[in-house]
Amino acid sequence: MPHFVIDCSENLLLHRTPDEIMQAVYDVAEASGLFANGDIKVRISPYKYYKLGNGKKDFLHIFGHIMEGRSVEQKKILSRKIIERLNQMFPEIPILSVNIGEFEKATYCNKSLINPNNTTGDRHFPV
Repeated sequence: MPHFVIDCSENLLLHRTPDEIMQAVYDVAEASGLFANGDIKVRISPYKYYKLGNGKKDFLHIFGHIMEGRSVEQKKILSRKIIERLNQMFPEIPILSVNIGEFEKATYCNKSLINPNNTTGDRHFPV
């Protein structure tokens, strides 16, 4: 947690490598101070086939999934900083966007939470 899933047109990878794109998102998320060290996860899914309106050629959209508890203002700043960074990398791309959604803590589960030695319910409990 958090997860940043990048959907983009495959053509973007002709301008920047997947590692460069993922690292840019990772760096902004890490610099935000909203997440535990080493907890950020970023992945990318380039699309060969897609349809965009109005003759637009390329796109990049990030789905951010974070644990509930951050303010609307914090999420707004995070979204804006991510897009500002990507706009520096891709000034010619017409569609750069991000949305931040929240996981409910009550319904979230991971391997740490099912560890019988984790008596405190710490989702960062070492496995």
